[in-house]
Amino acid sequence: MRITSILFTAAIISGLAHAEKLAVEKDELKLGFIKLTDCAPIVIAKEKGFFDDEGLSVEVIAQSNWKVLLDNVITGNIDGAHMLSGQPIAATIGIGTKAEVVTPFTMDMNGNGVTVSNSVWEQMQENDPDLDSDKPTHPISSASLKPIVDDMLAEGKKLQLGMVFPVSTHNYQLRYWLAASEIHPGFYSESDVAGRTDAEVELSVTPPPQMPATLEAGTISGYCVGEPWNQQAIAKGIGVPVTTSYDIWKNNPEKVFGVTRKFADENPLTLLALTKALIRAGKWLDETDSSGKLTNREEACRILSQPNYVGADYDIIKNSMTGTFMFQKTDVRDMPDFNVFFKYDCTYPWYSDGVWFLTQMRRWGQISEAKPASWYAEIAKKVYLPGVYMKAAKMLVEEGELTAAELPKTEDGYKPATKDFIDGNEYDGKKPIEYLNSFKIGIKDEGALSGK
Repeated sequence: MRITSILFTAAIISGLAHAEKLAVEKDELKLGFIKLTDCAPIVIAKEKGFFDDEGLSVEVIAQSNWKVLLDNVITGNIDGAHMLSGQPIAATIGIGTKAEVVTPFTMDMNGNGVTVSNSVWEQMQENDPDLDSDKPTHPISSASLKPIVDDMLAEGKKLQLGMVFPVSTHNYQLRYWLAASEIHPGFYSESDVAGRTDAEVELSVTPPPQMPATLEAGTISGYCVGEPWNQQAIAKGIGVPVTTSYDIWKNNPEKVFGVTRKFADENPLTLLALTKALIRAGKWLDETDSSGKLTNREEACRILSQPNYVGADYDIIKNSMTGTFMFQKTDVRDMPDFNVFFKYDCTYPWYSDGVWFLTQMRRWGQISEAKPASWYAEIAKKVYLPGVYMKAAKMLVEEGELTAAELPKTEDGYKPATKDFIDGNEYDGKKPIEYLNSFKIGIKDEGALSGK
């Protein structure tokens, strides 16, 4: 009887904690997303009632492409959105659209793949016989692609590849993968917004859901995109995923939740409530049983497969979301970290993540002038809002939704230096100039003074 009473009392206390909702400034919200599996935190927060628990009535609305999504956030047609990690940074410094956009929450890690057409894959296998296997050794670099690129250049042609947006992780990951094997993906400039100066391949923008059809039509011969659109290529028999973003950069930041600075300033309690709900969604998505099996992902896949969300077949979404990834029908691998939504402190808005995107914007010419290291730190701190995140997370600890051990461990918002890249190059977010100058292909800022 005493145990039952204790449990009943605990349930009441928990309920009271959630009953004491924040006095949000705006309780009816519209949030945007693109039809990708990594929109999951927003969708799950909606479907599992986490927004409701915070006193928020949220409408979740699919957007046709990344530009439309960003424009709708800036104009106020929607209040916030699932965004490419590069979008708030690029907007803030004026690449493309100029607007102050901020993020208190990183939605996920990893989740992208590079897929090539069947024809290109066959040629890659000819160039590297080790790839001609039911289960070749991974990670697969772009070295076997380089002879194809060189042969096409000799014929006056260029290999056509797709990515989702100029400031997307996909663009930078595809460029990183290519350049690691000395395939030049091209520079941007004020007169070349397509980023094809000195390019040995041509990269073009295609919205994620259209990638498989564009590949099938022969308009492009490969692409970098998030799921489920790599797995869709296998299902349709039109292409082969050859590498993942996890292989290019282990546990890379992928999407963020973005709002305008104006929204954040005018609705601080609303933003706090949104962040709390999204943290809970991320934790729910990454929950495992005692054996380490992801316990909620199949339910998440069924929700995401609905036409108003991702709208792809359940089995296609499940391929990558439940801890495996299919490279070929003969090559299905355990990849428990292909999608990460909470663990590894993934949802915290790390300054060092923002600095990495800035280095890639400079490396490929989207930032046209050299900047000192201090500038990289200033922009990251302008865009990323770890204070909002930590306040939300500590409130969830008080409410029993998180444990103190689940709070991110950091003194300054920077991750330790890492060499977890496909080329083994070291990245230290506190040394952006040294990082830029370490690449064989890319703009170098040897004259910039690090730390000044």
